[in-house]
Amino acid sequence: MLELADIVRAISPEERARFAPSEEQVLRDIEQCRTDARGGHLYKCDHCGKDHYSYHSCGNRHCPKCHGQQTARWLAEQQARLLPCAYYLVTFTLPAQLRQAARTHRKVVYGLLLECAAASLKKLIADPQWLGGQPAILAVLHTWTRALLYHPHAHLLVTAGGLSKDGQQWLEPKNPQFLVPVHALSKVFRAKVRDALARAGLSSRVPASVWSQHKKWVVHAQPAGRGEKVLEYLARYVFRIALTNSRLEQFQNGQVTFRYRDNHTQQIQRLTLPQRQFLARFLQHVLPKGFAKVRHYGLAAGASETRREQARALLRASSPPEITLPGNACPASEETDPPALPKPCPYCRLGRLLYLGTVRPRKKIPP
Repeated sequence: MLELADIVRAISPEERARFAPSEEQVLRDIEQCRTDARGGHLYKCDHCGKDHYSYHSCGNRHCPKCHGQQTARWLAEQQARLLPCAYYLVTFTLPAQLRQAARTHRKVVYGLLLECAAASLKKLIADPQWLGGQPAILAVLHTWTRALLYHPHAHLLVTAGGLSKDGQQWLEPKNPQFLVPVHALSKVFRAKVRDALARAGLSSRVPASVWSQHKKWVVHAQPAGRGEKVLEYLARYVFRIALTNSRLEQFQNGQVTFRYRDNHTQQIQRLTLPQRQFLARFLQHVLPKGFAKVRHYGLAAGASETRREQARALLRASSPPEITLPGNACPASEETDPPALPKPCPYCRLGRLLYLGTVRPRKKIPP
């Protein structure tokens, strides 16, 4: 199967020199992932006698091959944190006029996008006209479309209700049709982003027309059931960019073809780009070092654990008890650990792989 690593390995040294150091590090990790450059473990089949090497993952959060176990653990943890109530998925999109500022000041603008989106929701939900309580909010940053175009936006999974200030009641939305009005939410969001950019000294980098009352800021809200399905969707992209190796179809004559589903028609589309342009489209979604793309607010925040459990108790008391079925055990915490039980041989399919020892990382060959 064609992999992103195959495309990366085909980059010429001249092309590599054009990438920023942070981008080059991402590319280097991707091309070395699960190769002898990373080291790993050695096994031997007890039937056919063949050796089998299991190399370590790179661990880079932009790699399409890494973080399977970490994603599963994150999803299990977030599912356990869900309150037993209905949820909404609210999406805040950064206007096109602000995208250049976001490109050049990623850490600042991405951070204020998440903070302003959550603050806007909390402000309206705290208003007694709409609810008058404190919700639980999980916020996740995305920067792409399915075709890997640059499109910064934030997904917020928020409870359809909130805990009263005194912690004695779980409050339901005043209007059963929606949580808060999105037209009012978009106006609050616009004002908060404007003020945050001014505090960051970036106001001069965006056109004044973006703050016009006639400029529509896109905020979308929809019911999200009990939140489980949305969590499953968000988990796919918490530890990687929205590109799996399975979407890569062809790499020939310096041209890369990949497929995606069109947002409007929901039909599968194919796009062919020159290698350099394809990699540039991928790398524009690399996050700043140390940036947290997942954040918790309100009752979901770590400091609000006591109030969150108060809300959970109130919700359980007002609804029928849920039947919890035993789930699978969590995966091992380290992808580099050898498995405790023998694995089937990938060659003969008859024997079992016996663990022999570790394989040291391949030393870098000097130029």
